[in-house]
Amino acid sequence: MIGQNIKYLRNKFKLSQQELSEKLSVPRSSLSDYERGHTQVGIETLIKLADIFDVKIDDILRSNLSHRDLEIIRNKDLRVLAISVDVDNNSNIELVETKAEAGYLESFADPEYIRDLPKIAFPNIPQGTYRGFEIHGDSMLPMESGSIVICAYVENLKDIKPGKTYVIISKSEGLVYKRVKNDLKTNKLMLLSDNEAYLPYAINYADIAEVWQYYAHLSFTDSKYTFNSMLEDKLQDIQKKINDVHRHLIS
Repeated sequence: MIGQNIKYLRNKFKLSQQELSEKLSVPRSSLSDYERGHTQVGIETLIKLADIFDVKIDDILRSNLSHRDLEIIRNKDLRVLAISVDVDNNSNIELVETKAEAGYLESFADPEYIRDLPKIAFPNIPQGTYRGFEIHGDSMLPMESGSIVICAYVENLKDIKPGKTYVIISKSEGLVYKRVKNDLKTNKLMLLSDNEAYLPYAINYADIAEVWQYYAHLSFTDSKYTFNSMLEDKLQDIQKKINDVHRHLIS
């Protein structure tokens, strides 16, 4: 951990090994050994490191300092870690695919995991923190399973707008994409599906880890075909109910 932190701090402050070794009054070869974990760092050198980089000695010894730069938003309710940027210093959008959902639920607070997620770019997107989620299932038809929802991070649960759609990450339900109503009195979110076959249900604030508001989505099927197919299913269901009523009346 010490070696990783020395290398991280040196790179963060754009110092070469030679420049830092001179500041520490140690040979460059010794600094190289420190960074590779081959040589133990003495207390005097640790004190100098803490002074040069304005960090606590205990943090150099016990913390992974690189994680601090990856954490961009934190509050007592919700937390999001890790973004990445492209060569033009524009924020990438990390993509959580269906196959990665289980891992995300376990590791969304791990910066190294988030950093390794695949990245997608979305042009002319407003400033903010975004993530992409692959949606599976038919609870939000006409949005089909396999669509990718691009979402903006919601820092405060009170900012949730009634009737809008969100990706909710929770301990109890995992990763779900739903239309949301916010009940500030009971500290619960009511989650509703656009597909009427799925009943609404409530989730407690305490169970929620992250909330992401819908911004846009990418679909990989013909939306008109999808709508027509859904309409056809509804008409067939209506016809079946009419037939059931008719049979009941004549029986």
